[in-house]
Amino acid sequence: MRAPSAISCLLAFLVSGVALADDPKPFPGVESRWNGFVRHDFTVDGSGAIVVEPKTPLPGRPWAWRGEFFGAFANADIALLEAGWHVAYIGISNQFGSPRAVARWEKFYDVLVHDHALSPKPGLIGLSRGALYCMSWAAAHPDQTLAVYLDNGVCDFKSWPGGKQKGLGESPGSAEEWANLLKAFDFKDDQEAIAYTKNPVDYLKPLVDAKIPILLVYGDADKVVPGKENSDLLFDRYKTLGGPIERIVKPGQDHHPHGLTDPRPIVEFFEKARKMSE
Repeated sequence: MRAPSAISCLLAFLVSGVALADDPKPFPGVESRWNGFVRHDFTVDGSGAIVVEPKTPLPGRPWAWRGEFFGAFANADIALLEAGWHVAYIGISNQFGSPRAVARWEKFYDVLVHDHALSPKPGLIGLSRGALYCMSWAAAHPDQTLAVYLDNGVCDFKSWPGGKQKGLGESPGSAEEWANLLKAFDFKDDQEAIAYTKNPVDYLKPLVDAKIPILLVYGDADKVVPGKENSDLLFDRYKTLGGPIERIVKPGQDHHPHGLTDPRPIVEFFEKARKMSE
């Protein structure tokens, strides 16, 4: 048998080197266990970040990105991990999906995609105010969004934290959180906030043009984030614009509990989006 030539050995070495260079870096930080899965806690741009790894990642390394409240009502997150998805979160509280928050998300995204080879199109999970983060990201980066699942999501900050206390909706609202919102967006006053045109219910065209699928899960008796000012309105507008959207309405349910007792429809929604993007 003929011995390999020096050139073929060099080529084999170079190909091997490229493969090794493309391998994802291990996640940094403190390692622990979360619901039977390996969890990593580390810092990105001064904010605490979490990544939970599936036992057997799916090809392409898909991931679900929590907008807020990591670990709350998490059976869908756990089901996605069991199905081979990574789950990720970065803590940027009191930012309500502001441009400042999106800029911090961009840095986290770059780390996960470029250093750790996660899919360039994450699925987004927006519980309550987390919806503001997810929809702001999707509108700013439709080409870097796979699908969006909103659960009793805030789709218009005039409804919450605005609400009755500002004469803007049926929710009681929150004076404290409204003050935080003005600060997060650098609004000079209430009037500037009310005139804002990029709340999720108002700024849907980038998502529609990219055909980003949306799943809404919400209670029809939500007193904190009323459906008719948020999920109902977003559903009607997205559908009218021709966007792919579906919903699961929970009769008689208030803001809590979030999610579904059986999270399979949520996993199936993300899996369908993943397969359609391949």
